[in-house]
Amino acid sequence: MPEVEVKDKNNNIVGKMNLSDNIFGVHAKEGVVHSAVVNFLANQRQGTHSTKTKGLVSGGGKKPWKQKGTGRARAGSIRSPLWRGGGIVFGPQPRDYSYNLPKKVKRLALMTAFYRKLADGEVVVIDNFAIEKPKTKEMKEILKNLGLTGKSILIVIPEKDNSVVLSARNIPSVSVIRSADLNTYDVIAHNVLLMTKHAAIRIEDIKGS
Repeated sequence: MPEVEVKDKNNNIVGKMNLSDNIFGVHAKEGVVHSAVVNFLANQRQGTHSTKTKGLVSGGGKKPWKQKGTGRARAGSIRSPLWRGGGIVFGPQPRDYSYNLPKKVKRLALMTAFYRKLADGEVVVIDNFAIEKPKTKEMKEILKNLGLTGKSILIVIPEKDNSVVLSARNIPSVSVIRSADLNTYDVIAHNVLLMTKHAAIRIEDIKGS
């Protein structure tokens, strides 16, 4: 069972805790993580892109000129894809990009992402942030004390905490997420996983996505 140090916001070690083997001790092949990331990004796509085909472009109901005798090529509509202002051939249309990935695969991918973060020394556990009211300066000071300034950080909290969320939202490359909302993409997209002790315990309840 992996053991990590628990620090306070001044980077003082205040204790240690064991992380669950079921969460931080599981790893699989690269393909599992890749599948989960591709699935996550696909499910985020809105799919609202749309182009007009020949039948959707306004105008063009009248034949530009007669079929024969003009010396010009035959034309049936000024909205032909060959004409400027005409329709688009095989252009993108609204569609749903989302698809389902087995829950077991999602969970395995998330556990593997956790395993790699821990193995690379990119997991930091803090007892709590103790921010009474939103203040970016105070959050920057905490990150500086922990030696995380300038790094891409994913802050994990057990429940929504407006003081933490609002204090971190104006800091570049810093994101805040509830433990229940963790997903493989967010974990691997950040350099460091900074979580509270309570959030580390709550992670055992997540299903993965």
